[in-house]
Amino acid sequence: MPDTLPVLVVEDDAALREALADTLEISGYSAITAADAETALAWLEKGNPGLVLTDVQMPGMDGHALLRALKARRPELPVILMTAYGQIERAVQAIREGAADYLPKPFEPDLLLATVARYFRQAGEPPSSGIVAEDPASRALLELARRVAASEATILLTGESGVGKEVYARYIHQHSVRQKGPFIAVNCAAIPENLLESVLFGHEKGSFTGASASQPGKFEQANGGILLLDEISELPLNLQAKLLRVLQEREVERVGGRSSVPLDVRIIAATNRDLAAWVAEGKFREDLFYRLNVFPLQIPPLRKRPADIAPLARHFLRHSEAVVGRGGFSLSDAALRELTGYAWPGNIRELGNVIQRAMILAADSVIGADHLMLPKSPAKAVAVASPENALPGDLGLKDVERETILGTLKRMDGSRRRTAEALDMSERTLRHKLKQYREAGFLDGDDLL
Repeated sequence: MPDTLPVLVVEDDAALREALADTLEISGYSAITAADAETALAWLEKGNPGLVLTDVQMPGMDGHALLRALKARRPELPVILMTAYGQIERAVQAIREGAADYLPKPFEPDLLLATVARYFRQAGEPPSSGIVAEDPASRALLELARRVAASEATILLTGESGVGKEVYARYIHQHSVRQKGPFIAVNCAAIPENLLESVLFGHEKGSFTGASASQPGKFEQANGGILLLDEISELPLNLQAKLLRVLQEREVERVGGRSSVPLDVRIIAATNRDLAAWVAEGKFREDLFYRLNVFPLQIPPLRKRPADIAPLARHFLRHSEAVVGRGGFSLSDAALRELTGYAWPGNIRELGNVIQRAMILAADSVIGADHLMLPKSPAKAVAVASPENALPGDLGLKDVERETILGTLKRMDGSRRRTAEALDMSERTLRHKLKQYREAGFLDGDDLL
């Protein structure tokens, strides 16, 4: 793993504190520990972590109070709470107050590492934010992104799931005049609908049950920088109206508030949907669509930029060394042929998962075609099979997506939670797709847990 900021672990139990630090360090992170919130805040006066992992139940200042103090001082800093099972309700409240996520105790090391990886802020990221652009289509898109980054235009990033929309958003931030300001990303599909309004716009103390303190929303946290609204199509219609007003007036009113907070925020929206079609179907406001679609950037799927596949695979070989626990891997010629001849319905996200799995399966440092475990059908040989890069036979991309999801669901013994984690999608999105498959006759209700 490249040089990184440390993870700040705040835990009063000495044995658990040491175990957490050991787990993180074995996986390639550096860890700084504090026995209480006061010590953590003192360290933050001079230190800069990539993430804070804190217990809730601590003597003196507890984890919730520490969260509020951190968000007041460093609103962009990701904070993950560790909480006992009986305190889940308070943990949900913490999400309202700005926590990135929470881990219910006891939890497995794999869950800890997956959660930390999801929110950790890297130090010294390369200017391209990890973008691999060898294919001519990727190079043209990257140049276009660099040019629009220099403006203040609102950007709408579109493309299939897994093509790297957030990576491009970070690239734009790093090449904009706001690069020293915060970059705040919020997934509109991953946050429960009853929490979404306060997460985006903030709330005042006493505005709803459990609102024990005022909390700025993601818009305020992004002041002076860029706010990425990922999966914007999943925003409920009532919140679309409020979002439109915020974009027009350049000010936000917190839930329960009586005054407006001025904003200086650049917006990047992202979606894997055809928003114009959703407007026609009445699922998305037309006025909001035109407000967001000032400068559209469509990211092509991986099958339409085959020259990126091999360099991306080598990138993931290096990137996954810390997770796998060994390095020095290379790809055989047969493995490269398999990779470049596959459709990649899950795009770059799927490629990363395949490479990491192959590294685990390989007995030595050379990865062969058999280690990739790619499906033999229906997603073979589309990157180079035809000028249109169409899927073979009568199967379209949605068919491949359905087979991938249902196949993963079967491997996970019908567990929606584990299936969502394996596919790196929100449970809300998975539930929506499974509902469609059930209505179409592809899935029985008994198949779900």
